[in-house]
Amino acid sequence: MAQYMAQQQNQSSASPSSLAGALYEPAKGRFDEAFQHDGLISEHWQHLLENLNQLGASQLDKRHNKTQRILRDDGATYKAYDESNERTWGLDPIPLLLDQATWQPIEQGLLQRTRLFNQLFKDLYGPQELIRQGVIPPESVFANPGFLRPCFGSAAIAENGLLLHATDMVRTADQGVCAIADRSQSPGGAGYALENRTVMTRVFPGLFRQTHVRRLAMFFQTMRYKLNELSPTNQLPNIVVLTPGSRNESYFEHAYLANYLGYSLVQGRDLTVRNGFVWTKSLGGLTRVDVILRRVDDYFCDPAELKSDSYLGVPGLLEVVRSKKVAIANPIGSGVLESPVYLKYIDDISHFFTGEKLSLPSAKTYWAYDEQDLEYILDNIHQLVIKPTFKKWNSSSISGNLLSEKDIETLRKDIKQQPLKFVAQEFIAPAHSPSWQQSQFTPRPSVLRSFSVASISGSESFKVMPGGLTRTGHEPTQQMISQQIAGAASALSKDTWVLTDEPEKHISLWSDKDDGIAVDQEQSANLPSRVIENMFWLGRYAVRVESALRLLRTVFVQLNNTQQLSSEGYKTLLTAVTNVTETFPGFTHPDTLLPNNPEAELMSVILDEKRAGSVMSNLNGMLECAEEVKPLMSADTQRVVNDIRDEVSILGDAFTYEFASAPEEALDPLVTSLLAFSGLVHESMIRGYGWRFIEIGRNLERSYQTMSLIRALLVKEQKEFDEDIVLETLLLTLETLITYRRRYRARTDVGNGLILTMMDKSNPRSLHYLLKDLKAYVDELPASNTEQGLTPEKRAIVEVLYKIQLLDIQQLTQVNDEGKRENLDEFLENTQNLLNDLAGALSNKYFDHNEVYQQVQAEKWEDE
Repeated sequence: MAQYMAQQQNQSSASPSSLAGALYEPAKGRFDEAFQHDGLISEHWQHLLENLNQLGASQLDKRHNKTQRILRDDGATYKAYDESNERTWGLDPIPLLLDQATWQPIEQGLLQRTRLFNQLFKDLYGPQELIRQGVIPPESVFANPGFLRPCFGSAAIAENGLLLHATDMVRTADQGVCAIADRSQSPGGAGYALENRTVMTRVFPGLFRQTHVRRLAMFFQTMRYKLNELSPTNQLPNIVVLTPGSRNESYFEHAYLANYLGYSLVQGRDLTVRNGFVWTKSLGGLTRVDVILRRVDDYFCDPAELKSDSYLGVPGLLEVVRSKKVAIANPIGSGVLESPVYLKYIDDISHFFTGEKLSLPSAKTYWAYDEQDLEYILDNIHQLVIKPTFKKWNSSSISGNLLSEKDIETLRKDIKQQPLKFVAQEFIAPAHSPSWQQSQFTPRPSVLRSFSVASISGSESFKVMPGGLTRTGHEPTQQMISQQIAGAASALSKDTWVLTDEPEKHISLWSDKDDGIAVDQEQSANLPSRVIENMFWLGRYAVRVESALRLLRTVFVQLNNTQQLSSEGYKTLLTAVTNVTETFPGFTHPDTLLPNNPEAELMSVILDEKRAGSVMSNLNGMLECAEEVKPLMSADTQRVVNDIRDEVSILGDAFTYEFASAPEEALDPLVTSLLAFSGLVHESMIRGYGWRFIEIGRNLERSYQTMSLIRALLVKEQKEFDEDIVLETLLLTLETLITYRRRYRARTDVGNGLILTMMDKSNPRSLHYLLKDLKAYVDELPASNTEQGLTPEKRAIVEVLYKIQLLDIQQLTQVNDEGKRENLDEFLENTQNLLNDLAGALSNKYFDHNEVYQQVQAEKWEDE
């Protein structure tokens, strides 16, 4: 590649087309987007390929790496159903280019197709004329689990129709376009397409400006207009995005769209049905919801009428929809349209409704339930794609030509036994397009998903996203590209550029002045209780991990110190690790031999993610909370969270490698990232309720950890030399050793150490300082008008702070006959109990508590 580019730079007389053509060679026997029938480069690809040629291989690699870094920093992730871990969204730096002559018929065909599917949806849940007139067999509807009988006959469910519709398409050998699948219940990918466009404009700013590309903002502005129109009230609507949660494979897209559109991201447990309306549960009380843009599949939406054990929906939601008190997009029940069986009858359906033939053809489709189709499928299975008739979460397509003879016979047997459940489509080899993989241009198959959005109320008007989300395979001969949204390891995504002759007018959602939301000065007051709870625990987990890491670093240093500890002092440091992290029994077991060989136990305390209290377990808890509140994080904060996630992924290898020599250094990068997170929270977050609950969690946990550390190290009196080392361990862990030495200079003294760590008003890590701030945050929390006097949480913090202010250090340092500072231990135990009471009071008052619902008569769902 490098040699080629050097040659090309010397060939100044080379024509532009030959230059670009030499840079990228198409595969033989397959249509390529960048080339015409005569083998010459397409005119609309010329400018792009010439510019990429000028960049050179090394620069393109740098741009590709930058693309992935931006996606990683943005938190753009995807986790396919068969993957255990999230991974960064994959983006090919070479876009798919479509000129206006190619795009215009595609756009018109998509509009026609979306209008037809909208009519199909309304008919299936309304008059069912298609069944009455014999256009489609009744089994295609009534045997379909996606057809929800509780939604049938409801005008409120059917009248609004589809808000969004997505179609997967491939370019055929004759340069035509063919539809292979449709998505209707909660089409995914629009948000990822927007993220792709945002990244590409940053990585190739000059190229994007020079190329006249149609923009995506109008599509999302139309979506906002339509969602406003769906509101059952005449007032400014409250619109939310309903997500299954942070464990969903495309949670990033849900959060990204919610932020971009300016809507709240909620989960099912954030919503409740009361008095015939849907409400958001928040610190500010109940807020009525007018419109729900859902990303939860149909039968999970209402456990009272649909899937009884669903925790993703809202009990009673369907009844509110039927009474027209809330609008949902797309309507519940629209998943019925995703069955490929309707593609067999799509031309007949179009003729019935419109008298027209679809200009965008569908792949030839056969249903094994039809006797003639069954015979054809069994005879030609090697050249067909076999699909399940009715979509399931774990369903997948099978390419017949990739199967062995034994597998084909097994599949034939399955089809014969259950013909209703199998559909077959003709295999259409996807066209190739240029892709940058393994540091070179290479042709790869691609599939385009484009989106339509409803535009004007009371009509069949839709607008199509100019372009969409392109998925491209990793191998040039790849036949099957995942039907998930480019999330599987077998596919990357591409930005799709629809070219125009002139630059489009810049449009931004922020310029939509009539669509603003009334600003509440306390913007966080309407945060869902679930979000507030995760903010609180995000703060607690962050401090819990930091405290454990600081203690472990200090213990490693002291154990390897040239000044040898006694066996009792040695054991005190090790048992402190167990007591502070609460990874019992650990070093506290009376019969354990661990102090003689502590490495394995210390490794477990750090790396065993299944062990409650371990560093890894708490880190996972922190990262899960961070995912739940991702929409509220700034870009810098998200970047630091990603840094922490990266450190977690390599901690095991790094720690194992460095354990034999200065093991504390393996923990330094993680401590630094945690400090960066703490700094961003303190310096950058708006001082709303979300920030207050993070700070409440942080201060409460730091106070608790400081008390645990003091109890573990100072309650038991040590020998003189050991006492110095143990107190030094406390001060070093709490970042106060330098201050202590500058202030007291003399040898270490437990009383002075307690003054500095418990009572010093100028030390931000002292108990008095932490608890004073904690009281200020608790005092600012909302209280109901019915509460008289001090609330339980305020009473608990006042009592703790009062006890700290009245401390008698001399009394606390007294040692009894058993060599124990009993007064210190009793005081710390009582104050820790008060902090636990405070945490419980906050939880009972402000946090989310799931309610369990049960259908009067549970329904049996297939494959439940």
